[in-house]
Amino acid sequence: MTRVLIAEDQTMMRDALTVLLDLEDDFEVVAQVSAAGEIVPTALRVKPDVALLDIEMPGGSGLDAAADLRAALPECVVVIVTTFGRPGYLRRALDAGARGFVVKDRPVGELAQAIRRVLAGEVVVDPALATAALSAGPNPLTPREREVLAAAADGSAAADISRRLYLSESTVRNHLSACITKTGTRNRMEAVRVARHNGWL
Repeated sequence: MTRVLIAEDQTMMRDALTVLLDLEDDFEVVAQVSAAGEIVPTALRVKPDVALLDIEMPGGSGLDAAADLRAALPECVVVIVTTFGRPGYLRRALDAGARGFVVKDRPVGELAQAIRRVLAGEVVVDPALATAALSAGPNPLTPREREVLAAAADGSAAADISRRLYLSESTVRNHLSACITKTGTRNRMEAVRVARHNGWL
C-alpha cells in the first residue's frame, strides 16, 4: 500500500484528491496539510511514500517545500500537482528534486498512474509542458534578482525593499534594472508579470 501525503490549500480540492485516491486499491492518504510549513513536520511524522504538493500555498511555495522535503526525507517521492503549468515552475520543480509534475485539469486516473510511474523510478511530466520548458530556456534571473523582484511585486519603493532585504537602495535598483532588462520589459511591474507568467518567481 502506497502511503500518500497531500499538501493543498484549497479544502475542496484536497478532500476530492483524498477521496479519489482512496478509491484506488494501492493508495492510502495518510495525511493532509494546507500550508507549506506543515509539509516537512507532517511527513517526518507519518513517513509517506509519496507527497503531492501544490505550488502556491500559505506560508511559502510548494517548490521550496519540495527541496526541504527531499533533504529531510529522501525516500519520499515528490510530485507537484498544480493549476500552474508554467515552464519555469517545471524547471524549478525538477531542480528541487520532484519526480513528477501534473497539472490539475488532467483526469484523476492520470494522476494515479503518474504516482505509480514515479514510484517505479520514472520522471513524469506532461509532454506539452516539457516541450514548452525546453523552448522557453532556463530562468534568466538569479536567486537574488528573483528575491528583489518578488519584493517589488506589491509596488514597494526601493527604500522599503532595501530595508526588508537588508540591501542598499542602489543594489535594489541595480537588481530591478537587471530584471527589467532580462525580461525585456519597460518597468518593474511588467517584469513581475512576465516572470510570474513564465514561472520564474
